[in-house]
Amino acid sequence: MLQLFIMKNFYPLSKVTSIKINLLLLSVFLSISTSSLMAQRRVAGTGPVDPAAAARRQAAKEDSAFLRDNYKKLEIMVPMRDGIKLYTQVYMPKDSTKKYPIMLSRSPYGSAPYGPVYKTSIGPSMLFAKEGFIIVYQDVRGRFLSEGDFVATRPYIVNKKSNKDVDESSDTYDSIDWMIKNLPNNNGKVGVWGISAPGFYATSTAIDAHPALKAVSPQAPVTNWFLGDDRHHNGAFQEMGTFAFLSSFGVARPVPTSKNAPGFTAYGTPDGYQFYLGMGPLKNFDDKILHHTNALWDEMMEHDTYDEYWQSRTPEPHLKNIAPAILTVGGFFDQEDPYGPLKTYASIEKGGHKDKNMLVMDPWFHGGFSRGDGDFLGNIQFDSKTGLFYRENIEFPFFMHYLKDAPDAELPKAYMFESGSNQWKKYSAWPPVEAVQKAIYLQAGNKLSFEKPKAATKDFDEYISDPAKPVPYSAGINTIRGSEFMIEDQRFAATRPDVLVYQTDVLTKDVTIAGNVMADLFVSTTGTDADFVVKVIDVYPDDALNNSPVVGTKMGGFQMLVRGEIMRAKFRNSFSQPEPMIPGKITEVKWDVEDINHCFLKGHKIMIQIQSTWFPLNDRNPQKFVNIYKATEADFQKATQKVYFSPQYPSRVDVKLIEK
Repeated sequence: MLQLFIMKNFYPLSKVTSIKINLLLLSVFLSISTSSLMAQRRVAGTGPVDPAAAARRQAAKEDSAFLRDNYKKLEIMVPMRDGIKLYTQVYMPKDSTKKYPIMLSRSPYGSAPYGPVYKTSIGPSMLFAKEGFIIVYQDVRGRFLSEGDFVATRPYIVNKKSNKDVDESSDTYDSIDWMIKNLPNNNGKVGVWGISAPGFYATSTAIDAHPALKAVSPQAPVTNWFLGDDRHHNGAFQEMGTFAFLSSFGVARPVPTSKNAPGFTAYGTPDGYQFYLGMGPLKNFDDKILHHTNALWDEMMEHDTYDEYWQSRTPEPHLKNIAPAILTVGGFFDQEDPYGPLKTYASIEKGGHKDKNMLVMDPWFHGGFSRGDGDFLGNIQFDSKTGLFYRENIEFPFFMHYLKDAPDAELPKAYMFESGSNQWKKYSAWPPVEAVQKAIYLQAGNKLSFEKPKAATKDFDEYISDPAKPVPYSAGINTIRGSEFMIEDQRFAATRPDVLVYQTDVLTKDVTIAGNVMADLFVSTTGTDADFVVKVIDVYPDDALNNSPVVGTKMGGFQMLVRGEIMRAKFRNSFSQPEPMIPGKITEVKWDVEDINHCFLKGHKIMIQIQSTWFPLNDRNPQKFVNIYKATEADFQKATQKVYFSPQYPSRVDVKLIEK
């Protein structure tokens, strides 16, 4: 019966398409291999032959052979309640004498390779394949080979009145129900995982969950595209990442296809700063490049405030009475979704859960925990293979316990990596109950202290913010955002006249910040809108050991970015109802800088940098109260920004300290 269903519902791939897929895979493999070798040469300073890279290639070859020997691949069109069928790819263990749990990942990014070609690795890691799981991948509604219409971060429907009312929760429910009833040799238990956008779909599975769904792991999940993930941070548009991403992802798919739309590549320069500056206001992307052919881009350009469009697309309000066990995973140096894992965990804690709700946050970039050793990022060493530790000691035991009745690994509520000291920490809650609320105050003379400011002759610093000469987010020359800027040396910015710098004296003992960071600035501007960026930085001593994995890097005086976040001042009181700044009026602007878990070691300094542009990571604010998506070049103006630090206007950064 299953065989018949597959034959009747599988989209057949032509011989030409199969050849194209094989050529594509070959080109991707060669590209990855070349990039890996170049990276190893850069980091390790090795010659043409790198034993570590060769070992990884051999392991990948062995994994691929293992999958072909031990798994059969099925391609199935699974029906939903409204009659739409979703392309579903199943890797089934060949040994039919045992029962296996199902691991499901749903994605808008496709399930390639399609047809008879196997993936080179399946599951969250190959630990799952070698243990024996039924691994399932599914194209979400309206993407690649699935039928239906695609809606990005599709809103959850609270009161479904008919089978036509569908969302990602209902599609997952229907998919699990079909798999439990139709896939042979399953043990009746299902786990779900997903990274980034698939993390959003993983979160959605936990809402109105199917009874067979026992464990869910949203990993670096997209959660709120206006407040803190991917597309906006505190209302500021993530220009560089969003244009590059949506130039492909936002292209309409008229009919089911195994091909992805190509993204924009005609930058004409390796320098993204110059490209985006030359592009001018956001409206020019449609005028010059997209020409209103990208529906998702156009949708975003029509919603410049946190209106119903954005509010309906976050799962946060619906994470109540969650039944499956939850393991939410993220990285403190995630360049795309730093908001998602923290707020998903917090929402489930607030909304209630029937089983465990756990959080893992570690020193990773976006999705870095799923691949690689995780022993360094850029110039920063972590002194252990954090990625490997996570996969072997956290992720795999979690699913084994809930899906195969393995002993409970007794994972803590919050399993967090503390950078700086480079230690794993186990907490009974996040933020830690032992963390004490403190404030780090700006002081006259570019000082920073845990003491409140005293009256001084001058109680403010000022700078001119010029949208025509924005502060770059990175010293690197690139057209793609990248990830290493999250821990990049900030000395390139500290020397600019439009960046304010404050730092403590040399620390006489370790200072550990663990938990949420809030910026609370008293500012004034000569414009009617402004952006403010606060960066929390770890300043290394001048005689710091040169232990960077990047050969030749001097670590003395290194200014490691620990956390940075932007705030669009017009949203200071409401993200839904913006208000202009009154020129010259001292105004309090507070915002969420997100969480950190970092130890500033004895002998280091804590630094705060403040600026009004962070480009082209974020779009430029015209510094005039206008709809920025519709702004013209004439709207952009210079503005003088003042930041105050008096007893009456004590600008500060609120943190949570672990006192020792």
